[in-house]
Amino acid sequence: MSASTPPAEPPVSEEELSVLRARYRAERDRRVRPEGNQQYQRAEGEFGYYAADPYADPEFTREPLEDRVEAAIVGGGFGGLLAGARLRQAGVESIRVLEEGGDFGGTWYWNRYPGIHCDIESYIYMPLLEEVGYVPQWKYAPGEEIRQHAQAIGRTFDLYRDACFQTRVTELRWDDAESEWIVTTDRGDRMRARYVVTASGTLSQAKLPGIPGIETFKGHTFHTSRWDYAYTGGDADGNLHKLADKRVALIGTGATAIQVVPHLGADAAELFVFQRTPSTVDVRANRPTDPAWASSLAPGWQRERRENFLTLVAGGAVEEDLVADSWTSSARLHQSLLPSDGYRDVAPEERERALEVADFHKMNEIRSRVDALVADPETAELLKPWYRYMCKRPTFSDHYLQTFNRPNVTLVDTADTHGVERLTETGVVVGGREYEVDCIIFSTGFEVGVSGITSGRLPVHGRNGLPLGEAWREGPRTLHGFYSHGFPNLFQLGPLQNASSVNFVHVLDEQASHVAEVVAAARRSGALRVEPSREAEAEWLATIREKAADLYKFHAECTPGYYNNEGRPRQRSESFGDGPVAFHALLRQWRTWGGLDEVLVEAADGRGWKESADAQ
Repeated sequence: MSASTPPAEPPVSEEELSVLRARYRAERDRRVRPEGNQQYQRAEGEFGYYAADPYADPEFTREPLEDRVEAAIVGGGFGGLLAGARLRQAGVESIRVLEEGGDFGGTWYWNRYPGIHCDIESYIYMPLLEEVGYVPQWKYAPGEEIRQHAQAIGRTFDLYRDACFQTRVTELRWDDAESEWIVTTDRGDRMRARYVVTASGTLSQAKLPGIPGIETFKGHTFHTSRWDYAYTGGDADGNLHKLADKRVALIGTGATAIQVVPHLGADAAELFVFQRTPSTVDVRANRPTDPAWASSLAPGWQRERRENFLTLVAGGAVEEDLVADSWTSSARLHQSLLPSDGYRDVAPEERERALEVADFHKMNEIRSRVDALVADPETAELLKPWYRYMCKRPTFSDHYLQTFNRPNVTLVDTADTHGVERLTETGVVVGGREYEVDCIIFSTGFEVGVSGITSGRLPVHGRNGLPLGEAWREGPRTLHGFYSHGFPNLFQLGPLQNASSVNFVHVLDEQASHVAEVVAAARRSGALRVEPSREAEAEWLATIREKAADLYKFHAECTPGYYNNEGRPRQRSESFGDGPVAFHALLRQWRTWGGLDEVLVEAADGRGWKESADAQ
């Protein structure tokens, strides 16, 4: 299978495409709000209780630390765990992970709502399976299994030894004299580290809708990322028995709601699902792991499987689709959002036509599935997504759509009111009608693509006290997305100025492995600093600009969501336009052919670039 040659599709006339484009545009316009992301508010200040940690010890305390470690890692999710594991494999003994939560897990620590599973196959999503010696029990693992695997990584690589949980980093400041970072936290710590890796994630800050009256509702409320089992009863497997006499409102119908709704519908006396835009809901077909298959796996199986999936969804060719799920069967459609060198031999107009025709058929299939599973025609019509496939992250469920056949479940469409109008002391108002409820659950997601560093909530001061915000006042400047001139030994994991994919944990592992290789080279050479030159930064920025795909037109036609900045698409992409497979190959080549010498500063063996006076 290859994406470089568009697969044959049943013919679609230009008139059919034109009619569908008009429908998509009309549905988009019903939902666009002029304030964009300002329609949301952070779970902080008077709403800070929505982000409180329900799992950690509220009485926890410790003495401030003023010690020294070789590597400090900000964030204990999979990014931080992978950085710690790969650094440990590179020989770094003194590693400290700093994490706001009470344990490792990141998003899987915070999110424990009913029905939570990964939407990427667990055999390629859960990292370091061979290193830990584990094979997941399901093709799509439940959240608790993933959270326990995160803890297993921490134990396997001895990352608990120096970890600081329930600790938020408040500042990073470079000490020029000592060539190390001073790490300050909300627990009074003032520790030092030769290297700092930030892996605070891009789905860590819960957001709430800015609905008028949100502070006046007198019933119970919580965000799905802090599920209140004390109120609902049950656990992540369901049985929310305390809702048997409750009227429940769920606001939001994205990936989380797709998993939550079946359990709420099964257990609540009444469930009202407030939807602005329906998700695409494809087949999940989850199943237990075959023990015979698990026992047959040869060393290197996970890397082979991950690379196979990444190649497919990035538009490349493979002899066999090893994962064979709804992601890979629609792989060519990902080119609309995450372009790569797929279709490289096809003229742009022909490429776009092929993608649009494939999209036409896939979305008709998604909408036909709604008709097949939802009994009431009016409800089915409201659940049909009218937009291009990659306008929103696809979702997968074998139970969500069927839940709307229950007599106690009501779908409330809010498209024409651009969302919920307001809350009262007793309920939710849409279209002038009040729906009286006992509990409101916000399934409204997270700030996306915003880390503490990029948002400024984690101040960073580099050489000569230079604030990162000032250095980036005209936009981010990095080499390969990892490090910046003026900020030595600081490595950032995330999607900025590199390449991404739907299986982001695989991307994080490639990033962590690269950082570990760079640190290992610095340790071998005795380099005081790892830091790119201004010229290297400028060259990479030019590469990003040259190769960045122009997604503005596609996003502008999409219904609002986090992929298109809530209907305000960004004019410029900060991703490497050739895609993740090419980017990972570029990094390997860079390391092999002398690139490391470009970032090792004041190395004892004479390697590395020497600064001029104006570079100081």
